[in-house]
Amino acid sequence: MTNDVGAKAQIPNPALKLLEPLIGEWQTTGTHPYFPDTKLQGRALFEWIEGGAFLRVRSQIDHPEFPDGVAIFGSDDEAKAYYQIYFDERGISRKYDVTITANQIKWWRDDDHFSQRFTLDIREDKLVSSGEMSQDGGKWEQDLSLTYTRQ
Repeated sequence: MTNDVGAKAQIPNPALKLLEPLIGEWQTTGTHPYFPDTKLQGRALFEWIEGGAFLRVRSQIDHPEFPDGVAIFGSDDEAKAYYQIYFDERGISRKYDVTITANQIKWWRDDDHFSQRFTLDIREDKLVSSGEMSQDGGKWEQDLSLTYTRQ
């Protein structure tokens, strides 16, 4: 088997063009309400994979309670929809629905036991995210919030 199998499909996905500002390495700082006195430090890498057919995000926070993770963004042209598939070092895998505009990306998942929603604002010199979570159908509460600074 050669490494050129499917090579003609390894081209930029025009549906993901609005994600271009994310490409690169970022330092992150943030907060989580379960750790109110802790400033969270980390890194994230956004990169095109398969010639731009998908966007991959690798992330880590330098705190033992936060897992390293990887996510892949893709699209469904027929449904006019975007998705994120996430996996982390705990072995947890999740699918998120996604919306993308020129200055904002949102992703969320609705689950009976653990729902989440995130907003990532694209600003001139940084990215600012805020998250919310709901456990067992309960009220929404703050989750991880991060500010990304380009390296």
